Amino acid sequence: MHSNRPGWPVGLARRVRDPLQEFLATESASGIVLAAAAALAIVWASLATHSYDAFWGHHLGALVGWGPGHLTLQDLARDGLMPIFFFVVGLEIKREITVGELSNPRVALVPVCAALGGMIVPAVVYLSITHGGPGSSGWGIPMATDIAFVVGALQLLGDRVPSQLKVFMLAIAVVDDIGAIVVIAVWYSHGVQPAWIVVSAACLVAAWALLRAGVRWVPAYVVLGIASCVAMAVAGVSPTIDAVIFGLLMPMAPWRGPRAADRQAQTTVERLEHGIHPWSASVVLPLFALSSAGIPLGAEAIRHAVTDPIAVGVALGLVVGKPVGVLAATWLVVSLRLGSLPDGLRWRELACGAALAGIGFTVAIFVATMAFPAHAELDVALIGILSGSIAAAAVGTLMAIAPGRRRF
Repeated sequence: MHSNRPGWPVGLARRVRDPLQEFLATESASGIVLAAAAALAIVWASLATHSYDAFWGHHLGALVGWGPGHLTLQDLARDGLMPIFFFVVGLEIKREITVGELSNPRVALVPVCAALGGMIVPAVVYLSITHGGPGSSGWGIPMATDIAFVVGALQLLGDRVPSQLKVFMLAIAVVDDIGAIVVIAVWYSHGVQPAWIVVSAACLVAAWALLRAGVRWVPAYVVLGIASCVAMAVAGVSPTIDAVIFGLLMPMAPWRGPRAADRQAQTTVERLEHGIHPWSASVVLPLFALSSAGIPLGAEAIRHAVTDPIAVGVALGLVVGKPVGVLAATWLVVSLRLGSLPDGLRWRELACGAALAGIGFTVAIFVATMAFPAHAELDVALIGILSGSIAAAAVGTLMAIAPGRRRF
């Protein structure tokens, strides 16, 4: 009697393919919601600046009748909810380095180097424009690629771009996220208190021990995760770092246990990603955009940004630095025969993806809020992010739909 269950090669392929397809679909929808939230924030701040500032400046203690009086709604959206997004980033990284594009070192070398080039060159472009002035601390802003917008753009382009490009760009974005996390931890954390870092680490170790012991009671991990992030924040380090580490600790073992009957069960990483990713993409990120992207876009603000080194540096870093860095690093690795492009991916398609990599929004804005606490510098940086991201999206899209391009 023959079983209808697929053989192990087919089953393995589905285990890798299905989560990836679901992830891409969620990110594509997230890009649309994120764009709508950002547009709403800009319109709101431009038409009613006082209303926008007053709403997001409400103190949580005054709203709920208890709690810290200095924390605002904007603080909640930026620092309280964003660790959820970065926890999902940690899960994505774990999946990619375990069963995804980054699991094979030789295959992973090309997107890893492409991502590094796409981080280094934009930072150099930015620093060359700011010339060590007061805005030079924002060099980390144009390093970021927003995977939601990039995947959304690639999905909308449909068969004009090959599927290999989507996977390749996802791998680049994952490495890009790792780089951004390192930059935030090392360069944008101030006044670090080691004792609280030890407390945070103890929470992480406790969570890891519970997982190893087979404990599947979710509230225990929620409590430990929140405690770890709070301790890291008190230590003077962005809690997003802690959230990523927490995601990386999650095992790829089956959620229900190691028995043979459970081999086809969801892994812990898959189960958590499946449950949390839609909330992160559809709630956390739009709230972050709504609370952080409110730039009063008046004629005077735009005129000032055109000549401001911060805005110019961010925009050129995204539009010029990103594609140059991605393409130059990829060409170098391929020329040295250290790696090769995925089968079916040609240089002109990669150039399209490299241009789209200049869409930097979520993490770029997050870095900007840490680099520029002052409103004046932050506003011009946000204008640079917005204009650079729109230009990068336009260039990448035009490259994909240019006359004479063959459909795939």
